[in-house]
This record gives sequence, structure tokens and C-alpha cells, in this order.
Amino acid sequence: MINFSIYYLRFFNILISGLCFLSILYSYYFDLYLNVDAYFYTLLISILPLISFFFLRKKEIKISIYGKIISVILGYLFLPIFLALPYYLSIYNITFLSAYFEAVSGFTSTGFTIFDNIKHIDESLILWRSSSQWLGGLYFLFSIILLIDIFDDNLKKTLTNFLAFNSAEIFKQSLKIFIFYSFLTIIIFLVLNLFDFRSFISLNLSMTLIASGGFLPINNLETILNTQPKIIVFSLLMLISFFSLFFLYNLLFYKKKGVKFIQEDIYLVIYLLFIIFIFFLLIDKNINFGIIFLAISSSVSNVGVSLKNTPEYLSFIFLILIIIGGSFFSTSSGLRFLKIVSLFQFSINEIISNAKPKNIFINKLWLSDKIMDKSDFYKYFFSILIFIISLTSLTSILSMSGLDIESSFKLSTLTLMNTVNSYMTQLNNLDFDQLNYLTKYFLVLFMIIGRVELLSFLIIFKKFFFKN
Repeated sequence: MINFSIYYLRFFNILISGLCFLSILYSYYFDLYLNVDAYFYTLLISILPLISFFFLRKKEIKISIYGKIISVILGYLFLPIFLALPYYLSIYNITFLSAYFEAVSGFTSTGFTIFDNIKHIDESLILWRSSSQWLGGLYFLFSIILLIDIFDDNLKKTLTNFLAFNSAEIFKQSLKIFIFYSFLTIIIFLVLNLFDFRSFISLNLSMTLIASGGFLPINNLETILNTQPKIIVFSLLMLISFFSLFFLYNLLFYKKKGVKFIQEDIYLVIYLLFIIFIFFLLIDKNINFGIIFLAISSSVSNVGVSLKNTPEYLSFIFLILIIIGGSFFSTSSGLRFLKIVSLFQFSINEIISNAKPKNIFINKLWLSDKIMDKSDFYKYFFSILIFIISLTSLTSILSMSGLDIESSFKLSTLTLMNTVNSYMTQLNNLDFDQLNYLTKYFLVLFMIIGRVELLSFLIIFKKFFFKN
């Protein structure tokens, strides 16, 4: 298992080294010498794990699903150490705990930040923050491929015809993910440039949006979303991380692949249109609907950013949308809409079957040709139970650290859903740098739990709760 973990994680060390090199080039090109030494030292340190290439030969490695889960968790714990070094070695006198907090927040695509004024940071470090989110989104997608066997067949079919992956198929799918992920990043960058966003702003936002992250290169969105077209375009771009990474690809090759590959995304389109329709009917017509649409897109995609004029009384509704989440094969978090629908249908069928025992109810979703097993629904229920336990635990911890109950509950939800605090949830004034060290440790822990909960703890406990 140790060899496998090294094989898996050193690929991302290569990417970190590449990001360091790009940061050095960017610093020299634009004469930003304040923190260039920090990237040099980070580059040297991030190269050290790559020495394993010389004494670990490439070979076929067989490892259990539990070993894969542990490898994924180790990545979330150790890779942010390298990402934290430019913060810690910078001129801003940041403690290592705060630097690690910022790095984990970026790598898990959460977006909590210790910086109260982004204008005081040099551009190279702002770019590093965005890069850490981009890398974290890619890591999350690779982790899904690595742990593909933990999903039920219905969800697996939205990605592949294979029921299990060998090493060759994992490499093939991972390469496809890297290409599509990079391609969509470039598309977002080009679209933002077409709508007169500064190139530096577009570059940072493209890496943030594709990863469903919350780091911004400016203090307030209002400074760049100053026209209605920009608000609408930005909102639509956030939805890229709401749908499956391969949605557009599967849509183009629909006749060849079949409806099962876009089933989940069809559900998500209907769900999104329904939400927009309800808001359009019920919201005060004096409110700019572009602001509401941005908040809806930000909520369902788990990005979390919003504008100042977002109505306060809608914060709880946006919080619910954040919890529901988007596609299972996207960089968004949440409980996943399709799983909630499946669990709801199963529960209704169970209730009706007890009332009318002579009737037969089939647990099969629309557009799906597979009857789902009860074990799948038990896993869905158990994942929700884990979320409730985690939410209750973190809320209690935060309330004991000095936050009021409402803020503790909201912050706990955002932490577990890896969503940034903003005006949308009325937590825009939180100063994470002033939190005590113990609170930061717990937030780091639960940010990681929120990113890997469905991919790790569920399967670890499955060994004890499920036979198959």
C-alpha cells in the first residue's frame, strides 16, 4: 500500500513542481520579486518525493479499496503541506498553521481565507491560491476514478461501461479527465476575456470556477461584475462545475453512447430549471434577478460567492441548495441530487408497499434500465447520517469556540460542503485569521472530511455494515 500511495501522490508533486516553476516565471516576467524565493524553496522541496522514481520500479500493483481510500486521504493531508510553503515563506509573516489552513482550504476547493485584504497580496501569490484550487479539483476527480468501484452501477454508468478498472483503464480515464479539465479551464478563461475581464482576473477565475472553489483575486465581486451581462455569464460559467465533467462530451456523442451517460445531467437540468422558475415566481420583482441567478448558480455548484445585494432572508434556502449539491462526477460537493431523489423514491415505495402489500413497486429511476439494490439505498442513507453526525459535531465545537449557534451551524455546513462564506449565507465578515489554533485544526479536519466523506468513510464503515 505504501508503494501505491507514493505512485499516486508523486504525480501531484510533479504538478506542484510545475506550478512552482510557472510562478517563478510569472514573478520574473512581471518583476514581482517579493516572494520569488518562496517558490524556489517550494520547488526544491516538492521535487524531493520524486526521488522515489529512482528506487521504485514501475510494476503492476494490486491494492484493496481500503488501501486506495487511505491513499486519497493521505493526499489531502500531505499535499497541502507543499502548497502551504509559499504562504509560510512569503514576506507576510504567516504562521505555518495559518498557511496550512489556507492551503487545505484551497486544495479542498472550500475558499476560506486568512487574508482580509487581497489587494495587499502580490499577484504571484494570488495566482498560487487559484492554482491550489485547480490542482485540488483535479485531485478530487482523479480520486473518483481511483475509487470508482464504491459507486453503485447506476452512477458508474454515467461515466463508463466498465464495472471495475484495471491500471490501464485508470490511466486512460485519468488522461481523459486531465484533458477535459484543462480544456474547460481554457474555455472559461477565453469566455471571461471576451466579456472584458482582465486577463489576470480571467486566469484566476477560470481555475477557481472549474474547481468549484471560492478564492477570488479581488475583495468584492462587485468590482468586476459591474454589468448585467457579466453577472449572467459568470453565473453560467459557475454551472460548469455543477454538471458532470463529461456532460458536453456525452451530449455531442449521445447517439453513440446512449441516454444512460447523460441521465444524471438531465435530472440536474430539470432540477435547476425548476429552482429558477420557483425563484422567478416568488421573488420580489424589484430585486435584480441576475443577483438571484448568480446566488442560485453559486449554491448548486458549491462555489459560494455572491454579491452584496443578495437578500438576507433567502440565506437558509441557499444553504439547502448547497447541501443538495450537483453531479457526482463534478468538482462540486454536497450530498448529490440524484442520490437524494433515489433515496426519496425508495422511501416512498417502502411506505406504500407496507400500506398496499399486494402491489409491487420497482426502485428504478426514470431513464434508467437498472433496478437499484437495497444496499445502494442503505449507503445513501448512511452517507446522510454521517453528514448529520459531522454537522452536529462541528456545530458544537464551533459554538464552544465563541461563535453563536446560527453562525456555527452555517459555518459547519459550508465547511462540510466545501463552500466559501459570503453575503449569500450572511457569513461574509468572518475573520479566519483570528480564530484560535484549535478551531483552525477542526476546520481543517472537517474540510477534508467534507471532500472525502462519500469516497472514504462510507466504504470503511461498509465493511462492518454491509455484506456485499
